[in-house]
Amino acid sequence: MSKDEEIMNFLHKNVFDPILNSSTASNSLKKGVRYTIMRMNERDAMGKIQYYWSAIIGTERSTEFARNMRNEGFTRFEEVIDEFRDRFNDNWIKA
Repeated sequence: MSKDEEIMNFLHKNVFDPILNSSTASNSLKKGVRYTIMRMNERDAMGKIQYYWSAIIGTERSTEFARNMRNEGFTRFEEVIDEFRDRFNDNWIKA
């Protein structure tokens, strides 16, 4: 599995798929997840990691999206930060 795939598999399992597969998630939340996936797929592994950290730091758009995820009861990037940081660190990207 490529580094790109490993990152996306992690995010699909922990963040994206629970929303996309939910019958209770709002359409706007699902649309936002699909948009995030599309944007991440335009990047290489390092770009995906940078995108993740940018979302954590927060832009106006990403903080509102994260708030909506929390309000609807879903896991956000912030809630998987420790595992993401430990798994996709500098040693991993350079290996």
